[in-house]
Amino acid sequence: MMKIYEAPCKVNLSLKVLGKREDGFHAVETVMVPLTLCDRLIFEKSQKGMELFCDMPGVPLDESNLVLKAARLMEKRLGKSLSWKITLEKHVPHGAGLGGGSSDAAICLVALNELEQAGLSQEELVLLSAELGSDVGFFVYRTPCVCSGRGEIVTPLQNWVSQDCWIVLLKPEFGVSTPKAYSRWKDSRELDGVDYLPQQFGSWVLENDLERPVFEMHLFLAEVKNWLKQRPETLCALMSGSGSTSFALCATEADAQAVLEAAKQELDPTLWGWVGKIQA
Repeated sequence: MMKIYEAPCKVNLSLKVLGKREDGFHAVETVMVPLTLCDRLIFEKSQKGMELFCDMPGVPLDESNLVLKAARLMEKRLGKSLSWKITLEKHVPHGAGLGGGSSDAAICLVALNELEQAGLSQEELVLLSAELGSDVGFFVYRTPCVCSGRGEIVTPLQNWVSQDCWIVLLKPEFGVSTPKAYSRWKDSRELDGVDYLPQQFGSWVLENDLERPVFEMHLFLAEVKNWLKQRPETLCALMSGSGSTSFALCATEADAQAVLEAAKQELDPTLWGWVGKIQA
């Protein structure tokens, strides 16, 4: 028996930081949407307990991996040991602000819930996922959501209006430390020549309060946003989450591909890039 599950990544269309909480986390309100870019988790029955394999070198396969943490959490919830061989096919880059690791963990919970016929509701899985990370719960729903609290309070957007557009992702070779981005948020300042104002696209409002601290740390990401906004094909441009991925919305696939090709020529030939759609 083999079962394949897709684990989509996300972008934050908006991210507002509301202040620091007593528990040390920052209170946020963010709108997240899933993309058609996905990792894949392949589940096969095992005789050796929980096993994890990955096609990407350097991904830890021990208990520090969020997928195994999710599996252990499900074992604890169900009160029994589980035996599955999980093969993780990585397509979402690490440290990109796209939630790849969180998605893999959430889909592991969703998969084991189904494969073990555990009967947990989505709401129960979201509560369980909060033990793994702030944004894991979003990937249980895999639909446009507003996330609040420290990100673990997930509410699907019932009145969501999709827009006909293509999205292009650009990520440099370096990543961004999420804790460092939040720790610098309060005292960060806007850089001259960078537009941080909210952008309207149909019924969507695009803004990201973490651009200020991250752009101070990584001037190249400010340069990427400015470059994207100046492209004639770009409708809107923003950094996703705490970075280091930036994204642009375009009217057509050809426009998005043109932005990606020009970025590699004019900004950095080592940029990772992707063109696709929002799942909504």
